[in-house]
Amino acid sequence: MIRPENPAEAFVYRSAAWTWPFYFVGALYIVGPVMAWLLGGLATLVLYFGPAVREDLRATGGIPLIVWAWIAGVLVLLITLWVGHLNWGLGAKQTIKSTIGWAKGWALLALFPLAGAVLPIRRAILVRGQCIVGAWTLALAPVLLVAPYIGLPERIFTSPLRVVGGPGPEYFTFFLYTLDPGSWTPRWQFYAPWSPFAALLGVIMVLFALEDESPKWRAAGVAAGMLMIFASKSRMGLVGLVACTIGPRMMGLLLKGWAWHVVAGLTASLAVLGTALLRGIENAISSFKGARADSTRVRETLQRIAHERWREEAVWFGHGTIQPGPHLVEYMPIGSHHTWYGLLFIKGLIGFMALLVPLAWQVLITMVDAARGPRGRLPMGIMMTIVLLSFGENLEIEAYMLWPGLIMLGVHAREMASDVKEQPDDYPIGSNAVPAA
Repeated sequence: MIRPENPAEAFVYRSAAWTWPFYFVGALYIVGPVMAWLLGGLATLVLYFGPAVREDLRATGGIPLIVWAWIAGVLVLLITLWVGHLNWGLGAKQTIKSTIGWAKGWALLALFPLAGAVLPIRRAILVRGQCIVGAWTLALAPVLLVAPYIGLPERIFTSPLRVVGGPGPEYFTFFLYTLDPGSWTPRWQFYAPWSPFAALLGVIMVLFALEDESPKWRAAGVAAGMLMIFASKSRMGLVGLVACTIGPRMMGLLLKGWAWHVVAGLTASLAVLGTALLRGIENAISSFKGARADSTRVRETLQRIAHERWREEAVWFGHGTIQPGPHLVEYMPIGSHHTWYGLLFIKGLIGFMALLVPLAWQVLITMVDAARGPRGRLPMGIMMTIVLLSFGENLEIEAYMLWPGLIMLGVHAREMASDVKEQPDDYPIGSNAVPAA
C-alpha cells in the first residue's frame, strides 16, 4: 500500500486525489498556482534551514543545474514582460495584472520542478495520485458520456471563484460536455477547460499509469487516460498517445548495435521508396489538417499575423500582452493558441529563448536517461507531451494542470544528481551526466 511518508507527499497526494472535487467547485485554476507557491516556498525554507528542518522533510541535495535553468528562464520572462509593457506604455495597472498572470502561469514551470528536486517526494506518490484521478474519471464517465443524449445541459454552473481573475470563465465552469461548432457533435473535456487540453492530460495520465506497480491501478489509469483522449476527439491527443508512449521506450535501441544496422538499411531503402513515402506523409498531413479544417485555418492565420507583427514591430521584447484579433480569425487574440508564436508576439526573441533553452536542455537530459534505462521513460514522455502541447496551446495558461508532470521533472533531476554524487570520480560536481545502466 502506497502512503505518504511526509507532509510534502501528503499535500501532493491529496491534491491529486481531490482533482475532481476541486473541478466541481471551479477551484482547479486556483489550486494549481497556490500549490506551486506553497511547495516552492517550502523547498526554499528546507534549503535555508537545512538540518534544523524535521528529518522527513530534509532536502536530499541542492538545486540541480536544470532547475536553475528553469528558474533563470522564468525570471527572464518576467523581465521581458516588464520591458514590453514599458515600451508600449501599457501602464502600471496592466503591468501589475500581467505580473500576477506570470505568477499564476510561467512561474509554475520553475516552482514545481524546484519542489520535486528539493522535497522528498517519491515517484510512486505522483504515479498513484494520477491513477486515483483515473479511477474518479472512470466512475464519472457513464454520467458524462450519456449526458448529451438524455438532454442534460452542457454546463452546470460557473463558480463564483472566477472573481479572482483568469484567462476566461471556462477555467471556472463545470461542464458535462461541449458541442463541436463545426459538426455539432458532443466532445468531452472532463476536468480541463477545453477538449484538446483534456486529451493531452489523458496522455500524461497514461504515461504515469504505465509506471504503477499495481495491475489494478495501472489498468484504471491507462483506461481513463485513453478515454480522455478518444472522447475529446483531439487529433493532437491521438498523436501524443502513440508518440509519447512508444518514443521513450524506443530510446534504448540507440545503444544497440543491431538497431543501427536496421536504420542504415532503412535509410538506403529510401532511395527507392523515398518518393512514395514522402507522398504518403504529405497526404497524411493533409488529412490530419482537413479533419478540422476551420480550426486549422484559424490557427495558421493567427500564427502568420503574430509572426509578421513580431518581425515588423517588436523583435526583442514583444508587445507585452495579447491583442484582439480581426474577424478573419474569429476575433481570437493574437498571441494565443501557440506557445512559440505567442512568445514571439508577446515577449519577443528574448522571451522566446528564455523558454527554448531550459526546455531543450530538459528534453536532452530525459532523452539521454531514457536511452540508458527505464528511469528516463516517464520524464521523456512528459517532455514530449509538453512540447506537443506547446505547438497547439499556450503553456503558461495550462501549467496549473501540468503540475504532476512538472514535479516529476524535478524528481528526475534529483535522481540524476544523486547518481553523480555516488560516483564522484567519474562525474564532475554539478554535472547532469547519467551513469550507464
